[in-house]
Amino acid sequence: MGSRRVPARTVLFEKEKNGVTYRVPALLYIPRWSTLLAFAEERLSADDAHANLLVLRRGILYHSYVEWEDMFAVERAHLPGHRSMNPCPIYDAFTGQIFLFFIAVQGRTTESYQIITGRNLARLCYVTSSDQGKTWSEVTDLTQKVIGESLKEWATFALGPGHGIQLKSGHLLLPAYTYHIDCRNCFGKLCRTTPRAFVFRSVDHGKTWTFGDLVPNLQTVECQLVSVDEEDGSNVLYCNARSSLGFRVQALSYDSGSVFQQGQLVEKLVETPNGCHGSVVGFPAPLQFSSKLNTKNIVLGQAMNGFALHKISDIATRRVHQLHHSLERRLDDYQLNRQSNFCKIMDHKHSKGKTSYKNNKHNKPQSSSKSTQEQNSILRTDYQLQLPTWVLYCHPTSPSSTCKLGVTSAHTLKTLIAGPALGHL
Repeated sequence: MGSRRVPARTVLFEKEKNGVTYRVPALLYIPRWSTLLAFAEERLSADDAHANLLVLRRGILYHSYVEWEDMFAVERAHLPGHRSMNPCPIYDAFTGQIFLFFIAVQGRTTESYQIITGRNLARLCYVTSSDQGKTWSEVTDLTQKVIGESLKEWATFALGPGHGIQLKSGHLLLPAYTYHIDCRNCFGKLCRTTPRAFVFRSVDHGKTWTFGDLVPNLQTVECQLVSVDEEDGSNVLYCNARSSLGFRVQALSYDSGSVFQQGQLVEKLVETPNGCHGSVVGFPAPLQFSSKLNTKNIVLGQAMNGFALHKISDIATRRVHQLHHSLERRLDDYQLNRQSNFCKIMDHKHSKGKTSYKNNKHNKPQSSSKSTQEQNSILRTDYQLQLPTWVLYCHPTSPSSTCKLGVTSAHTLKTLIAGPALGHL
């Protein structure tokens, strides 16, 4: 048996000799500009209480590689007297605006102190960028306006870690969790909290924000979201969350995160012993794969409440490696189609005497490494994507994850979720 293909890896943030450490990564891809934004917390040490600022590295994606720029601090993502944590970016493809959400925690107050005392000292903040992360706006604190009186019921809260998503409807969703105060004794002291995942939502492209109900039953902490488009045209929101129960918890919402169904403990998704980040991404199933989903050499599946959970077998891994390059090309086709459709939408939107977003000099796309002729050739390719969607989940398994943060050119496949009810990139 030949050796397995090891994905190419790039270290973006590495622990420095003076103790400065980078934790809690978030990666955002902007298809229209072929740009990657990699965020992380810069800490004076690995301790959560020593978090300081948020840092960013921009990468330009070419056909077979990414050219990364030097790291710089997003200095405006900061509240005086607070430390910035949990970067959670989200891109609005309709407006071209990037939101970088984060929490600002007062002083060196730890999360455990807030949970024990019930004194929430975290703030919900964001900055925006209209030039693909080159410059950023002044900080906006949404805490009182969005959370309001509910803050009294939250011992603390945080975002992600990871990125937010945009639905086809244009709605923006941010993964989040809180330690909900379940009860206090007669002297007002905290007696019990329970971690619950939920989402912050915007239906007007970030002008206003609300939050949905908490995942109702199981303990859920750090989480990620995937928008899932089903074959019948309907949509479901998939939430995958960390849990203290030893396995990941997943929950579905049929109304864009307003209400989640009962969470399910998934024993096939064993919780990571190192770190808290579980990365989830969805994409349309390629025709070549979808026609063979029932072949035992491809996947081993088990039906679970309307959708199937599949784990890559050792036999299938070899086949996946053989088909990896064709899948990459199909994903390229999919992104190009999305960019083309986006331009058509914006042209139609501005057709009545308004300047086209596509032709606005302030939003002029960067030159592509492919010619128009090459792009058209790719768009006519026989490689196609279709529903049902696939969802990839992976998490850190090495203690070195706390020292080096980076990206891979292909996921180290840990678990694959596929089925008639399971998002697009």
